[in-house]
Amino acid sequence: MKQKIYFGLAMVFIALTASAFTRPNGVSLSPEINAYDVVVYGGTPSGIAAAVAAARENKSVVLIEPLPIVGGMMSGGLSFSDSNQMYRETLGGLFEEFHQRIEKLYQERGVKLGYKVAEKDTKVWTYEPHVAEKVFQAMLKEANVRILLKESLNFAEVKNSTIYMIQMHSGVKISGKVFIDASYEGDLMAAAKVTYRIGRESSAELGESLGGAAYPKKPVMVPSLDKHRKPLPLISGTIVTPEGEGDHRIMTYSFRFCFTEDSVNRVPFDRPKDYNPARYELFRRFYKEFPKNGIPFDLYPIPGNKLDGNNSISGQLSIGLVGENWDYPGAGPKRRKMIWNDHESYTKGLFYFLTTDSGVPEHVRNRMKRLGYARDEFVNNGHFPPVLYVREARRMVGTYFLTQTDVLEKTEKIDAIGVGSFPIDSHDCQRIATPDGGFINEGTIFPDKTRIARRGIPYQIPYGAIVPKKAECTNLLVPVCLSSSHVAFSSLRVEPTWIVLGESAGIAAALALEANVAVQDINVEKLKARLASRHQILTFTKK
Repeated sequence: MKQKIYFGLAMVFIALTASAFTRPNGVSLSPEINAYDVVVYGGTPSGIAAAVAAARENKSVVLIEPLPIVGGMMSGGLSFSDSNQMYRETLGGLFEEFHQRIEKLYQERGVKLGYKVAEKDTKVWTYEPHVAEKVFQAMLKEANVRILLKESLNFAEVKNSTIYMIQMHSGVKISGKVFIDASYEGDLMAAAKVTYRIGRESSAELGESLGGAAYPKKPVMVPSLDKHRKPLPLISGTIVTPEGEGDHRIMTYSFRFCFTEDSVNRVPFDRPKDYNPARYELFRRFYKEFPKNGIPFDLYPIPGNKLDGNNSISGQLSIGLVGENWDYPGAGPKRRKMIWNDHESYTKGLFYFLTTDSGVPEHVRNRMKRLGYARDEFVNNGHFPPVLYVREARRMVGTYFLTQTDVLEKTEKIDAIGVGSFPIDSHDCQRIATPDGGFINEGTIFPDKTRIARRGIPYQIPYGAIVPKKAECTNLLVPVCLSSSHVAFSSLRVEPTWIVLGESAGIAAALALEANVAVQDINVEKLKARLASRHQILTFTKK
Protein backbone atom coordinates (compact mmCIF):
# COMPACT_ATOMS: atom_id res chain seq x y z
CA MET A 1 0.00 0.00 0.00
CA LYS A 2 2.85 2.38 0.95
CA GLN A 3 4.62 1.60 -2.32
CA LYS A 4 1.49 2.59 -4.28
CA ILE A 5 1.22 5.86 -2.33
CA TYR A 6 4.90 6.68 -2.90
CA PHE A 7 4.55 5.80 -6.59
CA GLY A 8 1.47 8.03 -6.90
CA LEU A 9 3.21 10.95 -5.20
CA ALA A 10 6.22 10.48 -7.46
CA MET A 11 4.00 10.59 -10.54
CA VAL A 12 2.35 13.79 -9.30
CA PHE A 13 5.79 15.35 -8.72
CA ILE A 14 6.99 14.34 -12.18
CA ALA A 15 3.83 15.70 -13.77
CA LEU A 16 4.14 19.03 -11.96
CA THR A 17 7.84 19.31 -12.76
CA ALA A 18 7.29 18.48 -16.41
CA SER A 19 4.53 21.05 -16.68
CA ALA A 20 6.96 23.70 -15.51
CA PHE A 21 9.00 23.00 -18.62
CA THR A 22 6.19 22.78 -21.16
CA ARG A 23 6.77 24.63 -24.40
CA PRO A 24 4.01 27.02 -25.49
CA ASN A 25 2.86 24.58 -28.17
CA GLY A 26 1.96 22.10 -25.44
CA VAL A 27 4.80 19.61 -26.00
CA SER A 28 6.17 18.51 -22.63
CA LEU A 29 9.93 18.50 -22.16
CA SER A 30 12.12 16.66 -19.73
CA PRO A 31 13.16 18.76 -16.73
CA GLU A 32 16.68 17.41 -17.26
CA ILE A 33 17.45 18.59 -20.78
CA ASN A 34 15.23 20.98 -22.75
CA ALA A 35 16.13 21.22 -26.44
CA TYR A 36 15.60 24.31 -28.60
CA ASP A 37 16.75 25.65 -31.92
CA VAL A 38 17.85 28.94 -30.38
CA VAL A 39 18.77 29.59 -26.75
CA VAL A 40 18.88 33.24 -25.68
CA TYR A 41 20.55 34.01 -22.35
CA GLY A 42 19.55 37.39 -20.97
CA GLY A 43 16.03 38.81 -20.91
CA THR A 44 17.33 42.28 -21.75
CA PRO A 45 15.65 44.30 -24.52
CA SER A 46 18.32 42.90 -26.84
CA GLY A 47 17.56 39.36 -25.70
CA ILE A 48 13.86 39.90 -26.24
CA ALA A 49 14.51 41.22 -29.76
CA ALA A 50 16.74 38.25 -30.51
CA ALA A 51 14.19 35.74 -29.20
CA VAL A 52 11.23 37.32 -31.00
CA ALA A 53 13.17 37.65 -34.26
CA ALA A 54 14.29 34.02 -34.22
CA ALA A 55 10.82 32.78 -33.24
CA ARG A 56 9.24 34.72 -36.10
CA GLU A 57 11.59 32.78 -38.37
CA ASN A 58 9.77 29.63 -37.15
CA LYS A 59 12.50 28.49 -34.77
CA SER A 60 11.86 27.09 -31.30
CA VAL A 61 13.27 29.61 -28.83
CA VAL A 62 13.84 29.83 -25.10
CA LEU A 63 14.67 33.06 -23.29
CA ILE A 64 16.49 32.69 -19.96
CA GLU A 65 16.78 35.52 -17.44
CA PRO A 66 18.33 35.46 -13.92
CA LEU A 67 16.02 38.20 -12.63
CA PRO A 68 12.26 37.82 -12.08
CA ILE A 69 11.54 40.36 -14.83
CA VAL A 70 12.02 40.64 -18.58
CA GLY A 71 12.95 43.88 -20.30
CA GLY A 72 16.13 44.72 -18.43
CA MET A 73 16.65 48.42 -17.90
CA MET A 74 13.66 49.43 -20.03
CA SER A 75 11.34 47.55 -17.66
CA GLY A 76 13.51 48.61 -14.74
CA GLY A 77 13.44 52.39 -14.84
CA LEU A 78 15.14 53.61 -18.03
CA SER A 79 11.99 55.27 -19.30
CA PHE A 80 13.39 58.27 -21.17
CA SER A 81 14.64 56.42 -24.24
CA ASP A 82 18.29 56.77 -25.22
CA SER A 83 16.97 56.96 -28.77
CA ASN A 84 16.23 60.61 -28.05
CA GLN A 85 19.97 61.23 -28.46
CA MET A 86 20.22 59.24 -31.69
CA TYR A 87 19.26 59.58 -35.34
CA ARG A 88 15.66 58.40 -35.10
CA GLU A 89 15.55 57.50 -38.81
CA THR A 90 18.19 54.79 -38.25
CA LEU A 91 16.00 52.86 -35.80
CA GLY A 92 13.54 50.47 -37.42
CA GLY A 93 12.53 46.84 -37.07
CA LEU A 94 11.53 45.59 -33.65
CA PHE A 95 12.67 48.80 -31.97
CA GLU A 96 10.16 50.81 -33.97
CA GLU A 97 7.48 48.15 -33.46
CA PHE A 98 8.01 48.29 -29.70
CA HIS A 99 7.48 52.05 -29.65
CA GLN A 100 4.48 51.85 -31.94
CA ARG A 101 2.90 49.41 -29.50
CA ILE A 102 3.74 51.75 -26.63
CA GLU A 103 2.09 54.67 -28.42
CA LYS A 104 -0.99 52.60 -29.20
CA LEU A 105 -1.44 51.66 -25.54
CA TYR A 106 -1.23 55.27 -24.45
CA GLN A 107 -3.52 56.43 -27.25
CA GLU A 108 -6.11 53.92 -26.09
CA ARG A 109 -5.90 55.50 -22.64
CA GLY A 110 -6.19 58.97 -24.12
CA VAL A 111 -2.66 59.87 -23.06
CA LYS A 112 -0.52 62.07 -25.29
CA LEU A 113 2.93 60.50 -25.30
CA GLY A 114 6.06 62.56 -24.82
CA TYR A 115 6.54 66.25 -25.45
CA LYS A 116 8.20 68.55 -27.95
CA VAL A 117 11.84 69.60 -27.82
CA ALA A 118 11.65 73.26 -28.82
CA GLU A 119 14.84 73.61 -30.84
CA LYS A 120 14.17 70.52 -32.94
CA ASP A 121 10.39 70.13 -32.59
CA THR A 122 10.99 66.42 -32.07
CA LYS A 123 8.69 64.21 -30.05
CA VAL A 124 10.51 62.52 -27.20
CA TRP A 125 10.04 58.77 -26.71
CA THR A 126 9.10 57.94 -23.12
CA TYR A 127 7.10 55.26 -21.31
CA GLU A 128 6.40 53.97 -17.81
CA PRO A 129 8.42 50.92 -16.72
CA HIS A 130 5.39 48.67 -16.23
CA VAL A 131 4.10 49.58 -19.69
CA ALA A 132 7.43 48.64 -21.28
CA GLU A 133 7.35 45.30 -19.47
CA LYS A 134 3.76 44.68 -20.60
CA VAL A 135 4.67 45.28 -24.25
CA PHE A 136 7.74 43.06 -24.05
CA GLN A 137 5.70 40.26 -22.48
CA ALA A 138 3.08 40.54 -25.22
CA MET A 139 5.68 40.38 -27.99
CA LEU A 140 7.28 37.27 -26.48
CA LYS A 141 3.93 35.56 -25.96
CA GLU A 142 2.77 36.26 -29.51
CA ALA A 143 6.03 34.85 -30.87
CA ASN A 144 5.63 31.67 -28.81
CA VAL A 145 8.92 32.17 -26.95
CA ARG A 146 9.46 30.03 -23.86
CA ILE A 147 10.51 32.20 -20.88
CA LEU A 148 12.52 30.98 -17.90
CA LEU A 149 12.92 33.58 -15.15
CA LYS A 150 15.13 33.44 -12.05
CA GLU A 151 17.50 31.00 -13.78
CA SER A 152 21.19 31.93 -13.76
CA LEU A 153 23.98 30.25 -15.70
CA ASN A 154 26.24 27.80 -13.92
CA PHE A 155 28.35 26.41 -16.76
CA ALA A 156 28.39 25.65 -20.47
CA GLU A 157 29.34 22.36 -22.10
CA VAL A 158 31.56 23.13 -25.08
CA LYS A 159 33.09 20.60 -27.49
CA ASN A 160 35.04 21.37 -30.64
CA SER A 161 34.27 25.10 -30.33
CA THR A 162 30.54 24.39 -30.14
CA ILE A 163 28.19 24.96 -27.21
CA TYR A 164 26.01 21.88 -26.74
CA MET A 165 24.34 22.51 -23.42
CA ILE A 166 24.15 25.01 -20.60
CA GLN A 167 23.21 24.25 -17.01
CA MET A 168 21.58 26.65 -14.61
CA HIS A 169 22.42 26.91 -10.92
CA SER A 170 19.02 25.30 -10.27
CA GLY A 171 20.19 22.19 -12.13
CA VAL A 172 18.05 22.80 -15.23
CA LYS A 173 19.89 21.85 -18.41
CA ILE A 174 19.14 23.37 -21.79
CA SER A 175 20.54 22.29 -25.11
CA GLY A 176 20.40 24.27 -28.32
CA LYS A 177 21.75 24.58 -31.83
CA VAL A 178 22.56 28.30 -31.71
CA PHE A 179 23.10 30.35 -28.56
CA ILE A 180 22.79 34.10 -28.11
CA ASP A 181 24.37 35.85 -25.13
CA ALA A 182 22.25 38.96 -24.63
CA SER A 183 23.15 39.41 -20.95
CA TYR A 184 24.56 42.71 -19.72
CA GLU A 185 27.50 40.84 -18.18
CA GLY A 186 28.51 38.47 -21.01
CA ASP A 187 28.29 35.40 -18.76
CA LEU A 188 27.54 32.86 -21.48
CA MET A 189 30.34 34.21 -23.64
CA ALA A 190 32.75 33.81 -20.73
CA ALA A 191 31.47 30.30 -19.93
CA ALA A 192 32.14 29.32 -23.54
CA LYS A 193 35.77 30.48 -23.13
CA VAL A 194 35.42 33.22 -25.73
CA THR A 195 38.10 35.91 -25.40
CA TYR A 196 36.94 39.13 -23.80
CA ARG A 197 38.24 42.29 -22.16
CA ILE A 198 37.28 44.18 -19.00
CA GLY A 199 38.42 47.73 -18.41
CA ARG A 200 39.92 50.44 -20.57
CA GLU A 201 42.50 50.35 -23.31
CA SER A 202 45.16 53.03 -23.13
CA SER A 203 45.05 55.84 -25.64
CA ALA A 204 48.21 54.50 -27.28
CA GLU A 205 47.12 50.84 -27.59
CA LEU A 206 44.51 51.39 -30.30
CA GLY A 207 45.34 54.94 -31.31
CA GLU A 208 42.22 56.32 -29.62
CA SER A 209 42.43 59.96 -28.58
CA LEU A 210 39.65 59.31 -26.05
CA GLY A 211 41.18 56.11 -24.67
CA GLY A 212 42.33 55.50 -21.11
CA ALA A 213 41.96 57.75 -18.09
CA ALA A 214 40.12 61.01 -18.79
CA TYR A 215 39.78 64.22 -16.77
CA PRO A 216 37.11 66.42 -18.39
CA LYS A 217 36.48 68.44 -15.24
CA LYS A 218 38.62 70.36 -12.76
CA PRO A 219 39.07 69.11 -9.16
CA VAL A 220 36.36 70.03 -6.68
CA MET A 221 37.92 71.95 -3.80
CA VAL A 222 36.09 70.10 -1.05
CA PRO A 223 38.08 68.33 1.71
CA SER A 224 38.14 64.64 0.77
CA LEU A 225 40.15 63.21 3.70
CA ASP A 226 39.11 62.53 7.29
CA LYS A 227 40.98 63.66 10.38
CA HIS A 228 43.34 60.71 10.05
CA ARG A 229 44.21 61.77 6.48
CA LYS A 230 42.37 58.79 5.06
CA PRO A 231 39.95 59.11 2.12
CA LEU A 232 36.34 59.70 3.05
CA PRO A 233 33.68 57.17 2.02
CA LEU A 234 32.85 57.44 -1.71
CA ILE A 235 36.49 58.27 -2.56
CA SER A 236 38.12 55.51 -4.65
CA GLY A 237 41.74 56.27 -3.78
CA THR A 238 44.52 58.86 -3.71
CA ILE A 239 46.54 58.00 -6.82
CA VAL A 240 45.82 60.23 -9.78
CA THR A 241 45.93 57.94 -12.82
CA PRO A 242 47.95 59.46 -15.69
CA GLU A 243 45.70 60.73 -18.46
CA GLY A 244 45.33 58.23 -21.32
CA GLU A 245 46.54 55.27 -19.25
CA GLY A 246 44.56 52.03 -19.56
CA ASP A 247 43.41 49.99 -16.58
CA HIS A 248 40.83 47.54 -15.22
CA ARG A 249 38.26 50.21 -14.36
CA ILE A 250 34.77 50.47 -15.85
CA MET A 251 32.09 53.16 -15.84
CA THR A 252 29.91 53.51 -12.77
CA TYR A 253 26.72 51.54 -12.13
CA SER A 254 23.54 52.94 -10.64
CA PHE A 255 19.79 52.45 -10.76
CA ARG A 256 17.28 54.30 -12.95
CA PHE A 257 14.40 55.46 -10.79
CA CYS A 258 10.73 56.02 -11.36
CA PHE A 259 9.77 58.95 -9.14
CA THR A 260 6.58 60.94 -8.73
CA GLU A 261 5.49 64.14 -7.02
CA ASP A 262 1.86 62.97 -6.98
CA SER A 263 0.99 62.69 -3.27
CA VAL A 264 -1.54 59.94 -3.98
CA ASN A 265 1.00 57.74 -5.80
CA ARG A 266 4.16 58.75 -3.90
CA VAL A 267 6.07 56.47 -1.54
CA PRO A 268 8.34 58.59 0.75
CA PHE A 269 12.06 57.92 1.17
CA ASP A 270 12.16 56.08 4.50
CA ARG A 271 15.21 55.55 6.70
CA PRO A 272 16.97 52.30 5.64
CA LYS A 273 17.79 49.80 8.37
CA ASP A 274 21.52 50.03 7.63
CA TYR A 275 21.55 53.82 7.27
CA ASN A 276 24.85 55.47 8.23
CA PRO A 277 24.96 59.25 7.73
CA ALA A 278 28.77 59.21 7.91
CA ARG A 279 28.78 57.51 4.52
CA TYR A 280 27.60 60.79 2.96
CA GLU A 281 30.10 63.15 4.60
CA LEU A 282 31.46 64.08 1.18
CA PHE A 283 27.99 65.29 0.16
CA ARG A 284 27.74 67.28 3.40
CA ARG A 285 31.07 69.00 2.74
CA PHE A 286 30.13 69.59 -0.89
CA TYR A 287 26.89 71.35 0.02
CA LYS A 288 28.72 73.43 2.63
CA GLU A 289 30.98 74.78 -0.11
CA PHE A 290 28.27 74.95 -2.80
CA PRO A 291 24.97 75.57 -0.98
CA LYS A 292 23.16 76.72 -4.12
CA ASN A 293 23.52 73.34 -5.84
CA GLY A 294 20.34 71.34 -6.30
CA ILE A 295 19.53 67.66 -6.14
CA PRO A 296 22.44 65.54 -7.44
CA PHE A 297 20.66 63.61 -10.18
CA ASP A 298 18.84 64.24 -13.44
CA LEU A 299 15.06 64.05 -13.85
CA TYR A 300 13.18 63.47 -17.11
CA PRO A 301 9.37 63.73 -17.44
CA ILE A 302 7.60 60.50 -18.42
CA PRO A 303 3.90 59.56 -18.68
CA GLY A 304 1.77 58.93 -15.62
CA ASN A 305 2.89 62.14 -13.91
CA LYS A 306 6.24 60.48 -13.20
CA LEU A 307 9.94 61.23 -13.51
CA ASP A 308 12.85 59.09 -14.67
CA GLY A 309 15.81 59.63 -12.31
CA ASN A 310 19.28 59.14 -13.79
CA ASN A 311 22.88 59.40 -12.62
CA SER A 312 24.22 62.83 -13.56
CA ILE A 313 27.46 63.28 -15.49
CA SER A 314 27.34 67.06 -15.21
CA GLY A 315 28.17 67.03 -11.49
CA GLN A 316 30.79 65.03 -9.64
CA LEU A 317 28.47 63.64 -6.95
CA SER A 318 25.37 61.70 -7.96
CA ILE A 319 23.52 58.42 -7.50
CA GLY A 320 26.23 56.33 -9.18
CA LEU A 321 28.44 54.48 -6.69
CA VAL A 322 31.69 55.39 -8.41
CA GLY A 323 34.52 52.88 -8.15
CA GLU A 324 32.61 50.15 -6.29
CA ASN A 325 31.83 47.96 -9.32
CA TRP A 326 35.24 47.17 -10.81
CA ASP A 327 35.18 43.45 -10.03
CA TYR A 328 31.46 42.94 -10.77
CA PRO A 329 31.82 41.67 -14.39
CA GLY A 330 34.00 38.69 -13.49
CA ALA A 331 32.61 38.03 -10.01
CA GLY A 332 30.58 35.01 -8.92
CA PRO A 333 26.94 35.19 -7.75
CA LYS A 334 27.73 35.89 -4.09
CA ARG A 335 30.15 38.72 -4.79
CA ARG A 336 27.83 40.23 -7.38
CA LYS A 337 24.98 40.15 -4.89
CA MET A 338 27.14 41.98 -2.36
CA ILE A 339 28.00 44.69 -4.91
CA TRP A 340 24.34 44.96 -5.97
CA ASN A 341 23.20 45.27 -2.35
CA ASP A 342 25.86 47.89 -1.69
CA HIS A 343 24.58 49.99 -4.59
CA GLU A 344 21.01 49.66 -3.32
CA SER A 345 21.99 50.49 0.24
CA TYR A 346 23.99 53.52 -0.89
CA THR A 347 21.16 54.91 -2.99
CA LYS A 348 18.39 54.39 -0.44
CA GLY A 349 20.58 55.96 2.22
CA LEU A 350 21.44 58.88 -0.06
CA PHE A 351 17.80 59.70 -0.70
CA TYR A 352 17.05 59.65 3.03
CA PHE A 353 20.14 61.76 3.72
CA LEU A 354 19.16 64.36 1.13
CA THR A 355 15.65 64.50 2.58
CA THR A 356 16.52 64.80 6.27
CA ASP A 357 20.13 65.75 7.03
CA SER A 358 20.69 69.26 8.41
CA GLY A 359 23.91 69.49 6.38
CA VAL A 360 21.84 69.51 3.19
CA PRO A 361 20.50 72.92 2.05
CA GLU A 362 16.84 73.46 2.88
CA HIS A 363 15.83 73.91 -0.76
CA VAL A 364 17.29 70.47 -1.57
CA ARG A 365 15.54 68.83 1.38
CA ASN A 366 12.24 70.41 0.38
CA ARG A 367 12.67 69.20 -3.20
CA MET A 368 13.38 65.67 -1.99
CA LYS A 369 10.32 65.71 0.26
CA ARG A 370 8.14 66.38 -2.77
CA LEU A 371 9.64 63.35 -4.55
CA GLY A 372 9.09 59.68 -3.85
CA TYR A 373 9.00 56.27 -5.49
CA ALA A 374 5.99 55.65 -7.72
CA ARG A 375 3.66 53.35 -5.81
CA ASP A 376 2.36 51.63 -8.96
CA GLU A 377 5.85 50.71 -10.23
CA PHE A 378 8.06 47.78 -9.15
CA VAL A 379 5.35 46.64 -6.76
CA ASN A 380 7.07 43.29 -6.22
CA ASN A 381 10.33 44.97 -5.22
CA GLY A 382 9.20 47.54 -2.69
CA HIS A 383 8.87 50.14 -5.48
CA PHE A 384 12.65 50.12 -5.87
CA PRO A 385 14.09 49.36 -9.33
CA PRO A 386 14.67 45.60 -9.77
CA VAL A 387 17.49 45.99 -12.31
CA LEU A 388 20.97 47.38 -11.66
CA TYR A 389 22.25 49.58 -14.49
CA VAL A 390 25.25 47.57 -15.65
CA ARG A 391 26.51 50.09 -18.18
CA GLU A 392 29.64 48.11 -19.01
CA ALA A 393 30.97 44.68 -18.14
CA ARG A 394 32.81 42.24 -20.40
CA ARG A 395 33.50 43.11 -24.03
CA MET A 396 34.14 40.36 -26.55
CA VAL A 397 37.21 40.20 -28.75
CA GLY A 398 35.47 38.90 -31.85
CA THR A 399 35.84 38.66 -35.58
CA TYR A 400 35.80 42.45 -35.91
CA PHE A 401 36.88 44.75 -33.08
CA LEU A 402 35.23 48.20 -33.12
CA THR A 403 37.24 51.22 -32.00
CA GLN A 404 36.89 55.00 -31.84
CA THR A 405 37.78 55.17 -35.54
CA ASP A 406 34.78 53.00 -36.48
CA VAL A 407 32.42 55.28 -34.54
CA LEU A 408 33.75 58.65 -35.67
CA GLU A 409 35.62 58.21 -38.96
CA LYS A 410 35.39 54.91 -40.88
CA THR A 411 31.65 54.64 -40.39
CA GLU A 412 30.66 52.42 -43.34
CA LYS A 413 30.83 48.62 -43.27
CA ILE A 414 30.22 46.03 -46.00
CA ASP A 415 28.60 43.57 -43.58
CA ALA A 416 26.45 46.15 -41.75
CA ILE A 417 23.61 44.72 -39.64
CA GLY A 418 22.47 47.95 -38.03
CA VAL A 419 23.26 51.59 -37.42
CA GLY A 420 24.40 53.18 -34.16
CA SER A 421 24.49 56.90 -33.45
CA PHE A 422 24.53 57.45 -29.68
CA PRO A 423 27.30 59.88 -28.65
CA ILE A 424 30.47 58.45 -27.11
CA ASP A 425 29.36 58.67 -23.49
CA SER A 426 31.22 57.08 -20.60
CA HIS A 427 30.24 57.78 -17.02
CA ASP A 428 32.90 58.20 -14.33
CA CYS A 429 35.19 55.29 -13.52
CA GLN A 430 36.79 56.51 -10.28
CA ARG A 431 36.77 59.37 -7.75
CA ILE A 432 40.23 60.40 -6.54
CA ALA A 433 41.39 62.48 -3.59
CA THR A 434 43.80 65.01 -5.07
CA PRO A 435 47.08 66.16 -3.45
CA ASP A 436 45.67 69.67 -2.99
CA GLY A 437 42.98 68.31 -0.66
CA GLY A 438 40.03 68.21 -3.05
CA PHE A 439 38.72 65.41 -5.24
CA ILE A 440 38.21 64.73 -8.92
CA ASN A 441 36.09 62.28 -10.87
CA GLU A 442 37.83 60.48 -13.69
CA GLY A 443 36.51 58.56 -16.66
CA THR A 444 33.72 60.66 -18.14
CA ILE A 445 33.90 60.84 -21.93
CA PHE A 446 31.50 63.10 -23.76
CA PRO A 447 33.39 64.95 -26.48
CA ASP A 448 30.55 66.06 -28.75
CA LYS A 449 29.34 69.08 -26.79
CA THR A 450 28.60 71.11 -29.91
CA ARG A 451 25.51 69.00 -30.57
CA ILE A 452 24.11 69.71 -27.08
CA ALA A 453 24.06 65.97 -26.41
CA ARG A 454 21.24 65.57 -28.92
CA ARG A 455 22.86 63.20 -31.41
CA GLY A 456 26.07 61.40 -32.15
CA ILE A 457 27.34 60.45 -35.60
CA PRO A 458 25.62 57.61 -37.51
CA TYR A 459 27.88 54.61 -38.13
CA GLN A 460 27.28 51.10 -39.42
CA ILE A 461 27.85 48.15 -37.11
CA PRO A 462 29.36 45.08 -38.80
CA TYR A 463 28.18 41.51 -38.36
CA GLY A 464 31.70 40.57 -37.31
CA ALA A 465 31.31 42.61 -34.12
CA ILE A 466 28.70 40.22 -32.67
CA VAL A 467 30.49 37.04 -33.79
CA PRO A 468 33.31 35.32 -31.88
CA LYS A 469 36.39 34.12 -33.66
CA LYS A 470 35.54 30.84 -35.34
CA ALA A 471 38.30 28.94 -33.56
CA GLU A 472 36.68 29.83 -30.22
CA CYS A 473 32.96 29.22 -30.80
CA THR A 474 30.92 28.45 -33.91
CA ASN A 475 27.35 28.75 -32.61
CA LEU A 476 27.33 31.84 -30.40
CA LEU A 477 26.23 35.43 -31.12
CA VAL A 478 26.89 38.32 -28.71
CA PRO A 479 24.80 41.46 -29.42
CA VAL A 480 25.25 43.22 -26.04
CA CYS A 481 28.81 42.61 -24.85
CA LEU A 482 29.94 42.92 -28.44
CA SER A 483 33.48 43.18 -29.77
CA SER A 484 34.70 46.71 -29.12
CA SER A 485 37.05 48.94 -27.18
CA HIS A 486 35.89 50.82 -24.10
CA VAL A 487 35.64 54.03 -26.14
CA ALA A 488 33.52 52.48 -28.91
CA PHE A 489 31.41 50.64 -26.34
CA SER A 490 30.64 53.99 -24.71
CA SER A 491 28.54 54.72 -27.81
CA LEU A 492 27.26 51.19 -28.45
CA ARG A 493 26.09 50.63 -24.86
CA VAL A 494 22.46 51.76 -25.15
CA GLU A 495 19.24 49.80 -25.40
CA PRO A 496 18.17 51.04 -28.88
CA THR A 497 21.45 49.84 -30.40
CA TRP A 498 21.28 46.59 -28.47
CA ILE A 499 17.71 45.96 -29.66
CA VAL A 500 18.84 46.49 -33.26
CA LEU A 501 21.74 44.06 -32.77
CA GLY A 502 19.54 41.59 -30.90
CA GLU A 503 17.10 41.40 -33.78
CA SER A 504 19.99 40.97 -36.21
CA ALA A 505 21.42 38.18 -34.04
CA GLY A 506 18.08 36.37 -33.92
CA ILE A 507 17.72 36.36 -37.69
CA ALA A 508 21.40 35.43 -38.15
CA ALA A 509 20.80 32.44 -35.86
CA ALA A 510 17.87 31.36 -38.02
CA LEU A 511 19.98 31.60 -41.18
CA ALA A 512 22.77 29.56 -39.61
CA LEU A 513 20.25 26.85 -38.76
CA GLU A 514 18.68 26.88 -42.23
CA ALA A 515 22.07 26.57 -43.95
CA ASN A 516 23.49 24.25 -41.26
CA VAL A 517 26.66 26.32 -41.00
CA ALA A 518 28.67 28.09 -38.31
CA VAL A 519 27.43 31.58 -37.46
CA GLN A 520 30.65 32.92 -39.00
CA ASP A 521 29.80 31.31 -42.34
CA ILE A 522 26.29 32.53 -43.02
CA ASN A 523 25.57 34.45 -46.21
CA VAL A 524 25.74 38.04 -44.96
CA GLU A 525 24.03 39.40 -48.08
CA LYS A 526 21.13 37.06 -47.39
CA LEU A 527 21.12 38.26 -43.78
CA LYS A 528 20.99 41.89 -44.88
CA ALA A 529 18.11 41.12 -47.25
CA ARG A 530 16.19 39.30 -44.49
CA LEU A 531 16.80 42.20 -42.11
CA ALA A 532 15.60 44.71 -44.70
CA SER A 533 12.42 42.69 -45.15
CA ARG A 534 11.89 43.08 -41.40
CA HIS A 535 12.29 46.88 -41.77
CA GLN A 536 15.68 46.94 -40.11
CA ILE A 537 17.67 50.05 -41.09
CA LEU A 538 21.13 49.21 -42.43
CA THR A 539 22.20 52.44 -44.12
CA PHE A 540 22.13 56.16 -43.42
CA THR A 541 22.43 59.38 -45.36
CA LYS A 542 25.53 61.37 -44.55
CA LYS A 543 24.73 64.80 -43.14
